Amino acid sequence: MAAAARRAAAARALAASATALGGCVVYEPVPAGYSRPSTFDRSWSAAVAAMREQGVTITQEDRGAGIVRGSRGGIGVTGTVRTQADGSVRVQFDTSGATGADPTLIDRITRSYQAYMGR
Repeated sequence: MAAAARRAAAARALAASATALGGCVVYEPVPAGYSRPSTFDRSWSAAVAAMREQGVTITQEDRGAGIVRGSRGGIGVTGTVRTQADGSVRVQFDTSGATGADPTLIDRITRSYQAYMGR
């Protein structure tokens, strides 16, 4: 009877370990030469794309300074992308000029940016 009890205990232990392994996750290795775009890169690309999507003609892109400028129908648009001290990225859009001609432009640019960022 002791042998049967040991076999039953061994079977329970094997079943428990198999169940525990079912929750393990194995990640595939990242292919050599691949890297995720930095938060700044993603934010920069999204800011430029959002402005273009809303019909802004880009007149200046200075990625190093984090500034993109353009215009649409007499409205000047500036996008600023800055990495902050804590490593997060701050993106800001400003309009100037004849903003009354299209008062919702800045809101549409902001919504487009958020969509590009997956928010």
